[in-house]
Amino acid sequence: MRILIIEDNPDIVANLYEYFEPLGHQLDNARTGHAGLARASEEQFDVIVLDGMLPGLDGLEVCRQLREEQHCNTPVLMLTARDTVHDKVTGLRAGADDYLVKPYSLIELEARLLALVRRANASSHEQVLRFGELEFDTGTFEARRSGQRLELTPFGYKMLAALLRAAPRLVTREELEQELWKDEPPLSDALRSHIHALRQAIDKAFPTSQPMLITVPGIGYRLVDAHASE
Repeated sequence: MRILIIEDNPDIVANLYEYFEPLGHQLDNARTGHAGLARASEEQFDVIVLDGMLPGLDGLEVCRQLREEQHCNTPVLMLTARDTVHDKVTGLRAGADDYLVKPYSLIELEARLLALVRRANASSHEQVLRFGELEFDTGTFEARRSGQRLELTPFGYKMLAALLRAAPRLVTREELEQELWKDEPPLSDALRSHIHALRQAIDKAFPTSQPMLITVPGIGYRLVDAHASE
């Protein structure tokens, strides 16, 4: 693995180098959030280990900018001392793929990183997802309907990818919540607001076209091909 470590504690950085390099992994390190963003944009990494409590630009903001501004889809594992459910949910909402609390086991950290890389490699084989008028390039984060570019939120891209992979099969609410928040969904019905934003982008912005995002009340959501019955 090529691992980018965004961490300001030199002891932790040294510990990670001592463990991972003898195993054949290649490591790079940035000590600040701004430096980490620059390194992530300059080179391709398999996975990013991100400290949550960086000076200046903290880990949550780094993760948000990676997803929303750089459209970086490299897996991110947040490594932090913050251990409440709220902290974990906040990290996942910011765009992290996994969350590990300090102190941690290096063996567990390696296993989690390898799992993230496996999932990322598996999904890369289906980089361009298409159904009906919709298409989404998961490598460049470009989504289009009828050739027109769609501007989505980070959660919007994740939901669209899940719906496209399943289409025309229904995707349950639980499946979408797992896609967005892993095993720790929020207590509020946040999914409803994210679905509303996605529907605004792919349907409401095309008033002369048939809606493609369909709600099955109490169960979930699915995509339909607007021209399938023509």
